[in-house]
Amino acid sequence: MKRSLSFILLLCLPGAIICAQKHFSVVVSNPLTTARTDQPVVISLAGHADVRSALVTCNGQEVPCQLDDLDEDDCFDELCFLADLEPKERKTYAVELFTEGIPRSYPARVYAEMLMRNDKMKQKNKHDNYVASLSVRGDCANSYNLLHHHGVSFESELNGIRIYFDKRQTPDLYGKRHRRLELQATQFYTSDEQKAQGYGDDVLWVGNTFGLGALRGWNGQAPTMVEPVKTRTQRVVAYGPLRTIVEIEDRGWVVDQRLPPLNMTLRYTQYAGHRDTDVDIFFNRDAAAYRFATGIINVKNSVEFSDHRGLRACWGTDYPSTDTLKWKPETVGLAILIPQRHIVSEKHANTDNYAFVVGTDNRHMSYKICYCSANEDFGFVSSTEWFEWLKLWRHEVEHPAVWMVK
Repeated sequence: MKRSLSFILLLCLPGAIICAQKHFSVVVSNPLTTARTDQPVVISLAGHADVRSALVTCNGQEVPCQLDDLDEDDCFDELCFLADLEPKERKTYAVELFTEGIPRSYPARVYAEMLMRNDKMKQKNKHDNYVASLSVRGDCANSYNLLHHHGVSFESELNGIRIYFDKRQTPDLYGKRHRRLELQATQFYTSDEQKAQGYGDDVLWVGNTFGLGALRGWNGQAPTMVEPVKTRTQRVVAYGPLRTIVEIEDRGWVVDQRLPPLNMTLRYTQYAGHRDTDVDIFFNRDAAAYRFATGIINVKNSVEFSDHRGLRACWGTDYPSTDTLKWKPETVGLAILIPQRHIVSEKHANTDNYAFVVGTDNRHMSYKICYCSANEDFGFVSSTEWFEWLKLWRHEVEHPAVWMVK
């Protein structure tokens, strides 16, 4: 029986819906002439509410996989695994879904945490009040200090990010020296002993800037904070082992006094083996009439790069804290990649930010953020290297691994 072209194309799309069978194959292809590692393959489990565990194999070898419940209804919504592919290679993966058991366990390659402050803990990086979600009223006077490290944090082996739990909702950055997971040990506040052992630390001062890709409102002249809101929430949706997903939800955000308030959910997805992070924004109604702003901080004395097609980056050096006696200057490379369909305008740099005005023609908007620290023994040491890599990054983003469920 022939399959229609539209059906075949649907199966190639990320998140394509599988048929009702519990055993199926996924053919994954690399369209590029360069090798790819840790390419995400995400399969929707719509129609399989009874799935409790899964097994993925390739050439008889078990491949780590992950089941995620995205809407917290106690049913898994997606199956994820990562593919390593040689140039132009095609691999076939066998997937089995089971209606009993629990998800199989694999070594963690990502990490996420939310911690309420514990005043009984004497060490700054030893808090132990782990929570999965926290909501506050919009008039909460100091939500910034409710959570340890001031908000949810997550990492892959290459990066570490925390997102401030206040009107800024800014991603702040942890720079590593070695490729590994560290946030469970340091909790974003690295001790002197840990520094001597080669652990990383906070590498960016963000203030009221975008930091790395915060989404803000736009009043026609300048970015505006995410306020007022009725409630503000941070939550961890998925802990790993292959990807972590965290969400920031703002209900009743008055973006523009002339327009109805919006409910907005920002979803950050961090895959293992990746220094870039996916940002997805969901609105409760069509948001085409609204304008927003995002971008990256203008790091002190930074060099800028823009291809004027949505990729904008910088390389600069500054103190990560106002305490310049305790901290040393840190050199970082930052980048944001926004689909051109979302860009309203690219603004000239000011002392704070390299900014974009952005919009959406529906209820969803997405972009990617990425950074490096010059401290890394696995990264980049100059703006030239960083900017050249970003061009390759864009090419890979625009030519992802593709797959078909058979």
